[in-house]
Amino acid sequence: MKAYRILISGIVQGVGFRPFIYRIAVKSNVYGYVKNLGGSEVEVKIIGREENISKFFSLLFSKIPPPAKIEKILIEEENIQDIHEFKILPSGNVVNEPSQIPPDLSICDDCLREILNPKDRRYKYPFNSCAYCGPRYSMLYKIPYDRENTAMRDFPLCDKCKAEYEDPENERRFDAQGISCPICGPKVFLSTIDGEIIQDKDPIATAAKLIEEGYILAIKGIGGFHIAANPFDDDVVIKLRERKNRPQQPFALMALSVDVIKKYAEVSQLEEELLKSLERPIVLLKKKEYSEISKYVSPYLDREGFFLYYTGLHYLLLDNLKEKISIMTSGNKHALPMCTDEECVKTKLKGVVDYVLYHNRKIVNRVDDSVIRISAGRIMFLRRSRGYAPTWIRIKKKLRKVAVAVGAELQNVGAVAFDDKVILTQYIGDTDELNTLEDLEKYIKFFLNTYHLTPQVIIADKNPAYQSTRLASKLSEEYSAELVQVQHHLAHGLSAMAEYGLQEAVGIIIDGIGYGDDGNGWGGEVINIKDHGEKYSREYHLKYVPYTGGDINSLKPDRMLALFLSTFMDWNEIRNYVKLNDMELKVLEYQTRKNRLFTSSTGRFLDSVSALLDICHYRTYEGEPAIKLEAFARNGKLLDFEFPIINNEIDTTSAFKWIIENGIQDKPSIAYTIQYKLGKALVQAALKLNPEKIVVSGGASVNEYILKGMIENSEGVEILTQSKVPPGDGGIALGQVYYISEEK
Repeated sequence: MKAYRILISGIVQGVGFRPFIYRIAVKSNVYGYVKNLGGSEVEVKIIGREENISKFFSLLFSKIPPPAKIEKILIEEENIQDIHEFKILPSGNVVNEPSQIPPDLSICDDCLREILNPKDRRYKYPFNSCAYCGPRYSMLYKIPYDRENTAMRDFPLCDKCKAEYEDPENERRFDAQGISCPICGPKVFLSTIDGEIIQDKDPIATAAKLIEEGYILAIKGIGGFHIAANPFDDDVVIKLRERKNRPQQPFALMALSVDVIKKYAEVSQLEEELLKSLERPIVLLKKKEYSEISKYVSPYLDREGFFLYYTGLHYLLLDNLKEKISIMTSGNKHALPMCTDEECVKTKLKGVVDYVLYHNRKIVNRVDDSVIRISAGRIMFLRRSRGYAPTWIRIKKKLRKVAVAVGAELQNVGAVAFDDKVILTQYIGDTDELNTLEDLEKYIKFFLNTYHLTPQVIIADKNPAYQSTRLASKLSEEYSAELVQVQHHLAHGLSAMAEYGLQEAVGIIIDGIGYGDDGNGWGGEVINIKDHGEKYSREYHLKYVPYTGGDINSLKPDRMLALFLSTFMDWNEIRNYVKLNDMELKVLEYQTRKNRLFTSSTGRFLDSVSALLDICHYRTYEGEPAIKLEAFARNGKLLDFEFPIINNEIDTTSAFKWIIENGIQDKPSIAYTIQYKLGKALVQAALKLNPEKIVVSGGASVNEYILKGMIENSEGVEILTQSKVPPGDGGIALGQVYYISEEK
C-alpha cells in the first residue's frame, strides 16, 4: 500500500476536474479525497496498492477532460491513513497558485446531441452547456468561477438541474456553474430594431427566415452581438456595407459544419482541426475559384474568414437556413466596440440592422471572435480573444515586480503580469477611439482587482502620440508606479522571444510604422537583441524614404508611391504613375523639400507596390493595400529580381525601378516576386549577423510570400514565428512585459 498527495495546477477549476478525479479514483479502486484549493490548484490524496495507483495515474493523463489544462503537478509520498472510500471535499482557502480565469468554450457534442434529441428535456434549448463547454469569462464578474460570481446568478436552478449539479456521479453537470434548462435558464426574444417584441413560439426559426428574406439581424452571442445577413445575395451584402460604413473590409462567415465550408473554401487538415477546436476561431481559408458566396463578402481577397457555430443558439439558427451558412460579423459601427447589450444595439445599430435576436443573460465582458490564419504551414494569430483569452502565458523568467503593459495603439491588447504569468486581455481594438481606450483601462483594472494586485511598473510604447502611452502615464501616477517605455519594434521582437524563452536573438521586424529611436518611422528592421532587450542594435533596415504628411500616407497609397518615386524620379514624371491630382502632387512636392522625417516601413512599401500595380488606391481598413497585394500574387511566378543590400539598407526603391523599366505586364508574378524577394533580402541581412535563431514579428510577418522567402533562404538557421499571440500589435504587450522580466 502507498499514499500520495498530489497538487495539480492549471485550468482545473470550472471544467469538471473534481468529478473526473472522483470517477478515475473509483475505477482504480483507490481511496482518499479531492478538493479545490483557494487558488487554481486541486489537491488530491490517494491511498491504494501500487498497481491501482499506477492505473489512477494512467487514467489521469490519458482521460483528462477536454477543456482542462495541467500546467504543473507535484507528487509527494505521504503516510497511509485509515480511509476506505474516495470523497469530494468542500473547497479549501489555501492559495498556493492564483486562480486562472477559464476562457469561453464552444458547445460540446454531448450538449448538442441533447439539443437535437426530441426526447431530451433540453430539446432545442439554445443555452445548453456542461462542465466541458459553454461561456466562462464572458459572463464572469469575479473569481473564483462559482455560479454566484457569474451572470448565471440571475437564473436559480430548478429541481432537476439542481439534482444534476449536486450529483458527483454526473460527469458533465456536477458543480458545472453554467448549466440550466428551458425551465430555469435564459430565454430568447426577437424584436424589431425599435424594440417591438415579435410574439413567436420559435424566435430562432423566425430569425432565420428573416435572414433568408434579405433582412439584416443583430444576434446576441456570448461575448457580444453579431450582425447576420445572407451571404449569397449581392444586394444584401452591398446594403450591409453601406449601412455599416464598411466599404471593403471582409465579413466573417459562420457555418453549420466543415462540410458546408468545404463547398466554398479549401480546408487543410490543420485548418479543419482549428475550425473544430474548442476555441472555435475564425480561420482565414483560401477561396474556391467558383464559390457561390457573393464577391462582396471579401472583395479582391483570395481568403475568406470562416468559423463554426459555438453555441446552441448559433447551431439552431444556422440549421434553419437553407444553405446552413450566414454572414456573422461584429455587431458594431465602424471603429466602435462591439455591442454587448440591447440598448447599445437600439442606439448604435439603428439604421444598420432591421431585427434583433437576443436573450436575457448579461454579457459581463466583451469578447470578440479570435482570428487565425496559416502562413507557410504555420499557425498565426491575427486576433487572440474568445476561446483563448484570458488564459495566461507563462514566461521562463520571473518578474520581480507586478507589471501592467498597455500595448500599442491599433488592434491593441493590454496585459497584467506577475511572477512568471502574463495575462493578456482579450482583443480590445484601436485605442485612438475613446470608447476603446476606456475598455483597455477597464479590463486592465479588472485583472488587477481580480488577482488583488497593485502594479509597481507600467510599460508603454515610446510613441508620445499614442493614447495608450498617455493612459500609461495616468496609471503610473494613479498607482505611484514606475513608467517604462519600450521601443515598438524591440517589443515586437521580444514578444516572439518570450514565446521561445530566448534571451538573445536576431529579430526581423516588419510592420507599418512605429516610433523609432532616431525619431523616424521604423517598420522594416533587422535588430540584434541581447539580454532581454537591455542591449539591442538596429543593424539593417529598409531604405529610408521621405515621409511627409503623416497618417494620410497610410490612407492613400499613391502618396506613398509618389514619395518612393521621388527618390529617383522628377516630379513631372511621377504624375504618370500615381492617381493624384496636380494640387496634391504640388503640395507633396513642396512638403518633401522641407521634410525631415523618413520611414523604413514595410507596410508603406507594400502599399506603394499595390498602388503601382493598380490593386488598391485607397485604404478603407487596416492593412488593406498590402493584404490585397498578397491575394493578387496567388498564381504568380518568381521572376528575376533581387533587392540590393547597400551598407545597412535594403534598397526598396530598386523594386519600383525594376517594375517601371520592365513594364507592368504580368502583375501577379510581379506581386509574388516583390514579396518573396523582400523576405529573402531581409533574411540575407539577418544572416550577416551569424545568428543562432532568427525571430520574425510585426504585422507584415503573416504574409505568406514574405515568410516563404525567409524560410527558403535561411541557410539552415531556424526561423521562429509566433503562435501564442499575434505577431502584430496584439502581441506587443507580451514583449513589453518580457523586457522587464529580468532586473535592469
